[in-house]
Amino acid sequence: MRRPLLLLAVLVLTATGLVAPTAATTAPRAPAVATSPAPPLRYVALGDSYSAASGVLPPDPAAPLVCLRSARSYPHVLAARTGARFTDVTCGAAETGDFFESQHPGVPPQLDALSRRTDLVTMTIGGNDSGVFIGAILACGVAGVSSLGRGNPCEQQHGDSFEQTVRDTTYPSLVRALRAVHRRAPSARVAILGYPWIVPRRDGCFAQMPIARGDVPYLRSLQRTLNDAVRRAARATGSTYVDLNRASDGHDACQPIGTRWVEPILLGTNPVVVHPNARGERAMARQVVRRLRLR
Repeated sequence: MRRPLLLLAVLVLTATGLVAPTAATTAPRAPAVATSPAPPLRYVALGDSYSAASGVLPPDPAAPLVCLRSARSYPHVLAARTGARFTDVTCGAAETGDFFESQHPGVPPQLDALSRRTDLVTMTIGGNDSGVFIGAILACGVAGVSSLGRGNPCEQQHGDSFEQTVRDTTYPSLVRALRAVHRRAPSARVAILGYPWIVPRRDGCFAQMPIARGDVPYLRSLQRTLNDAVRRAARATGSTYVDLNRASDGHDACQPIGTRWVEPILLGTNPVVVHPNARGERAMARQVVRRLRLR
């Protein structure tokens, strides 16, 4: 009687799921399928000196000397973090026109680096167009020295001419350049960065940035207008805008070493003044990673 009862108990428990089936009744496992890793991103970096990190050491040994390209630029940081197959054609002082034409002898147009196989494109561009952005900083610096830092001599001399040039000339040039990028690299994600703040909201630091106190808000407004032109051009062309306004606030050229992302005209650590330092370039790379959700 015990053996039939035991067999009956096992059958009941098995049917109710309280006893696991034996190995003989277990379904065979499917063999593991090996998966190949995803191919690396084909990444092309375009743009001006903010993309090239001009003045940040060490220089990129593969770059033309005239481009002042650094091995610690935000594109280099991005490429290292993502393991991308990386092409860098950034060049100091580049304008949107240098996307289409050679900037220097032996330096091809930047658009030549793109192809239908490109996966990712980044850039900062527009600040040198018409000499507006950097030209305004230099003009305001001269005016600030002449007034010994008092008043707003630069605004009095130039009024809204700089901002009007950004709206009327720089903006359409940005749209043209971005559309050309999309035509050359139709499958790529295209990201264009704004420029990190160069001066604080008010007061300034006349010893390091020779801008008259009243012209600090004037230059801040000009940069806001430039970044807004970049943002609008990105939206008009289906590109991604990487906003640095909030992230870079409090990291302008008037801040101490270790806090600032941009070096001042005097007493800075970068031989190319009013440009991002290595800390600023790393911060720009972080914003691209977050905005594009790159791994």
